Amino acid sequence: MSKRVLTTESGAPVADNQNSASAGVGGPLLIQDQQLLEKLARFNRERIPERVVHARGSGAHGYFEVTDDVTGFTHADFLDTIGKRTEVFVRFSTVADSLGGADAVRDPRGFAVKFYTAEGNYDLVGNNTPVFFIKDPIKFPDFIHSQKRDPFTGKQEPDNVWDFWAHSPEATHQVTWLMGDRGIPASYRHMNGYGSHTYQWTNERGEAFFVKYHFKTNQGIRCLSTEQAQEIAGKDPNSHQTDLLQAIERGVNPSWTLFVQIMPAAEAADYRFNPFDLTKVWPHRDYPLQRVGRLVLDRNPDNVFAEVEQAAFSPNNFVPGIGPSPDKMLQGRLFAYADAQRYRLGVNHTLLPVNAPKATEAHNYGRDGFMALNNQGRHAKNYEPNSYDGPVETGRPLSAPLAVSGHTGTHEAPQHTKDDDFFQAGELYRLMSEEEKSRLVANIAGGLSQVSRDDVIEKNLAHFHAADPEYGKRVEEAVRALRED
Repeated sequence: MSKRVLTTESGAPVADNQNSASAGVGGPLLIQDQQLLEKLARFNRERIPERVVHARGSGAHGYFEVTDDVTGFTHADFLDTIGKRTEVFVRFSTVADSLGGADAVRDPRGFAVKFYTAEGNYDLVGNNTPVFFIKDPIKFPDFIHSQKRDPFTGKQEPDNVWDFWAHSPEATHQVTWLMGDRGIPASYRHMNGYGSHTYQWTNERGEAFFVKYHFKTNQGIRCLSTEQAQEIAGKDPNSHQTDLLQAIERGVNPSWTLFVQIMPAAEAADYRFNPFDLTKVWPHRDYPLQRVGRLVLDRNPDNVFAEVEQAAFSPNNFVPGIGPSPDKMLQGRLFAYADAQRYRLGVNHTLLPVNAPKATEAHNYGRDGFMALNNQGRHAKNYEPNSYDGPVETGRPLSAPLAVSGHTGTHEAPQHTKDDDFFQAGELYRLMSEEEKSRLVANIAGGLSQVSRDDVIEKNLAHFHAADPEYGKRVEEAVRALRED
C-alpha cells in the first residue's frame, strides 16, 4: 500500500522535509523555501491565549441517560423520556493555576458539561464544590487577581490570597470546603460535580421551579492529603490527566448520577436565606435530592488541543425548558464566559466541531468574521426579517420570565431572615469528624501563618470565630504556634 504524499498547506507536494533550501552547500538559507517558512510560521501560531481561569484541563466524550421522570418540572427535550441518551463532552480543570501547573493541588475543580441536545447545545458550567468564594460578579476579577501570580514576585502570594478573603467574609464557607479533606481530589473520576448556581426549570404548563444540580461520582469520593498531593505533583504533574486517560482507555468508564434539588419558584422570596446566593447551599432536609439520570464518559479526545483546549462553554447556552435565575454570579457569567471564548478562539468558535451542535443544526444570520467556515451560500441573506425563507423566531421563550421591581442602581442582595456569611461554614465544620477538623485547621493555619500582616490574620480569624467558636479558637492557636516557631 503506497503512502500518501506529504504536501504544503496549499496542497503542493513536498520534495524534501529534512533539509532547508540553501544558497549552495553550507550557504545561507533562502526565503523562497515555502516549506521551511510555512512550518516555522505555523509553529509560532500553534498556541492560543490560555484561559485566565480553568486553564489546565482534561476532557472526555460520553453520554447522559435519563433514568427518572422529571417532566413535571421541565419540558427540556433531552430530559423528556426515561432511557433517552444525549451525547456530551465534559471538561474538568483546576481554577487558579496556568496551563503548566500541576493537577494535584489544593484548588477547586471545574466541572463543565456540554449536552448536544436536539434543541441545541446546553452548557452546564460548575465546580466540584456546591458553593463559591463570592456572590457578586463585580468582585470576580479582583478575586482571581488575588489568587494568581503577583505582578511583582511572579508567584502566588499568601498575603494576597488571605488579604482578599479577610475583606470578603462571604468566602468563609468556600474556604472551609477548600481547606477541608475534599480540597484536593485524588482524580477527576473521584469527585462530585455541582452546577453550583441556581437555575430555572419550566414545565409544559409554564410553571417555574428553581433547581440546583448535583453530579454524584459513582466511583466514590477519594481525596489526597497535603503531603500526598505534594509527592504526586512532583512525580507526575499530569496525574489527573493520566488517570482519566488511562481509565477510559482500559474501558473503566467513569460515571456520575445526576440529582437535582427543586424549589417551587413561589417559595424563593420567603426562604430563610437568599436561595440565589452562590456562597450557600440548600439544606437537603428542605429540598431533598431527586434523581434525574446518569452521566458516563467512554471516549477520550483524539486531539487534546482541538477538543479540550478549544472546547468553549457558556452558561448562557440554554435550551427550551431551562433558563437563568437571579443568581448574581450566574448573571455575570452569562456574558463573561462566552466573551472569553470570543477573545481566545474568535467570533466563529461555535463552528468548531467540539462546540458545534451535533443533534441539530444552527441556523442564524451570523456571517463573516475571523475564520468564518460557513457563510451559507450566495442566496442566504444576513438580515431578519426577510422574504427569502430564512430562519424565523418561534415566539416561545426558553424559560419563564423573572419578576422584577424597584429602581435601577447598585443594590445589596435582599435580606432574608438567615442571611449571614458564617452560619453555613459553621454547620459544615460541625459535620466533620475530629480527624477532619484537625486536618482542616492545619491546612488553614499552614497558609494563614505565612501572611506578613497581623491585621489581615486577625480579620480572617474573626471569620472563623464567627462561624464557630471552637473553629476560630483552634485556627487561632494553630496559627500562633506556627508563627512562634
